[in-house]
Amino acid sequence: MGALKPWHLIILVLAFVILFGFKRLPDAARSIGRSMRIFKSEVDEMKAESAAARTEASQATVEGTKVDRQVDDVVDPVTPPVGDTRPDRSA
Repeated sequence: MGALKPWHLIILVLAFVILFGFKRLPDAARSIGRSMRIFKSEVDEMKAESAAARTEASQATVEGTKVDRQVDDVVDPVTPPVGDTRPDRSA
């Protein structure tokens, strides 16, 4: 596949002029420019909201309370607790 040659671009410009006419091309270009500015501002706003959300979540995690676990709180998943009357399902 070859790169775009100058005559490719000339054909594209002529096709646009034939399809849209000289009078409508400036309006179309202006409309595309406005759309691009709106799109860019929306993307920037989304990035700012995302950064703010990450900052709030990080601060909430840091400000959380620490829970000290006692040795009695830890349960061994292999050995059943004393007094367990359930049948052994390991077989």
